[in-house]
Amino acid sequence: MKRMLTTRFIVQAALIASIYTVLTLVFAPLSFDLIQVRVSEGLTVLPYFTPAAIPGLFAGCIISNFIAGNGLIDVIFGSLATLVAAFFSRKMPKRWLVPLPPVIINAIVVGLILNYILKVPFLAAFGFVALGQSIACYGLGYVLMLVLEKIKTRIF
Repeated sequence: MKRMLTTRFIVQAALIASIYTVLTLVFAPLSFDLIQVRVSEGLTVLPYFTPAAIPGLFAGCIISNFIAGNGLIDVIFGSLATLVAAFFSRKMPKRWLVPLPPVIINAIVVGLILNYILKVPFLAAFGFVALGQSIACYGLGYVLMLVLEKIKTRIF
């Protein structure tokens, strides 16, 4: 069995966490609140290419939510949603399904968080998060995935 914690794995995870954090914070006005398109969620397609993306996305989300999120509940549950979504993205049998777990899981979990914090109806929060996640994960992430597929031997 191949050892998982190689230097390459750790470096890839750290780079992904860093890029996720920078994108979230640079685009902070779009990354938080009821109506959001977290540009960094486009990176949730990276588990398709490397398992290092799973802890990388999780760490990036923790850092981002800690710095600029909606409090401890967002740090814990929002980040766990990203971890679970990244795990399931890695397991998707078809390429076009890879962005789907982050859309569904974040719509539910972040929808519940926003419902609790902002006191908005859950269905409204669910819908806005699902729309924003669809834009980020399919509009940005799927395009990123197609580009990376052409050059993956040079990167991963």
